[in-house]
Amino acid sequence: MVESLRNTYKPDYLVPPGEVLIEYLESYGITPNEMAVRTGLTEKTMNEIIKGKSPINTKNALKFAQILGRPANFWNSLEKQLQKDRMRLAEKEHKNPLVG
Repeated sequence: MVESLRNTYKPDYLVPPGEVLIEYLESYGITPNEMAVRTGLTEKTMNEIIKGKSPINTKNALKFAQILGRPANFWNSLEKQLQKDRMRLAEKEHKNPLVG
């Protein structure tokens, strides 16, 4: 039997869903503060989501979907991928600590 090798891209950096969110906001001409008002979130929470310090939960994903036209599962998938990447990178760092 012939084994098939798969190339999988595993970046060594994180892409918070907030980076995608800010691109959508800019393309629609919506400021983060305006998005906060429209979603009922505080400006602080919106900025933390954009910076990747606060996760996009299901409730917020639904709000983003209503305003930006991307389904909630799109936003949830971005968040899930971020969490997976965080765990993978933490595990990699744990297995191969830098010698200083």
